[in-house]
Amino acid sequence: MNFTQDIKQNIKSHRSVQIAIVGDVHNQWEPEDELALQALGVDLVLFVGDFGNEAVEVVEAIAAVSLPKAMVFGNHDAWYSMTEWGRQKCPYDRSLENRVQKQLDLAGDAHVGYEKQDFPALGLSVVGSRPFTWGGSKWRDTGFYQEWFGVDSFTASADRIVAAAQTTAHNTLVLIGHNGPSGLGAAPEDPCGKDWKPIGGDCGDPDFAQAIARIQDLGKAIPLVAFGHMHHNLKHTRDHLRKCVSSDPIGTLYLNAARVPRIVEVDRQKRRNFSLALLEDGVVTQTSLVWIDQNFQVMSEELLYCHPKNTQESISVLHY
Repeated sequence: MNFTQDIKQNIKSHRSVQIAIVGDVHNQWEPEDELALQALGVDLVLFVGDFGNEAVEVVEAIAAVSLPKAMVFGNHDAWYSMTEWGRQKCPYDRSLENRVQKQLDLAGDAHVGYEKQDFPALGLSVVGSRPFTWGGSKWRDTGFYQEWFGVDSFTASADRIVAAAQTTAHNTLVLIGHNGPSGLGAAPEDPCGKDWKPIGGDCGDPDFAQAIARIQDLGKAIPLVAFGHMHHNLKHTRDHLRKCVSSDPIGTLYLNAARVPRIVEVDRQKRRNFSLALLEDGVVTQTSLVWIDQNFQVMSEELLYCHPKNTQESISVLHY
């Protein structure tokens, strides 16, 4: 990179970047969703998986989105291929079609599971964690991961994530996964907390947590880690929702975007949600969840986090 290019890159890396995170889709994706994202004026869209039960047509539609994007697949995206239980329930002939491969082919370079994608115009790179994850502290589905990705343990999985991060063109990284990392709390309402019986326990991904720590040790900045999987509506109570955000002492913000269902009907009119994160000078200054109406206007905005600008206080987190 020559001197002029270096100056231009430095300018780009210190711009304001509006990021939209699309939580678990579960077959709820329509052409209007891209129009809503365009109306929001976002610079980058991150999809955190669970497009449907190996829903090739949904992945095809999302792969066609014209905005800068990155995506990672969730457990439902290999619902009939990963486990013996799923294979027994499979509604199509797996000897005639491979829907996991179809989804990967459709996603192309946008899929960052165990990979990275550089966004020079934004001055950042996106790195993906383990694709198709179910979450939890026990390694599972070794046969599937060995066949598709050549990994057989959390350590080998973390190695793949770190290797991708080492090849990025930028030192500012946004990490995405279907499930979040372990270490964000073991209460059922925590971002990756277990809310089914027996209640409680950290269901985050240990390999994702290991990789984040190792990437931070490399001197790369990770202002945002975005994921889904653990829905905001809790299974064991309706008194409150899951906590959406958390942070670490280094300043990395963790955002769970799984507000499901992501499209609802109110008074016979559809509303669709997106999580937004504003990145300024390499720091997340605000995150929110917005609901968009049929005219692509913001009907409501739920503030999830706001950075305490111009103070010496440590990062505080607001839970709703």
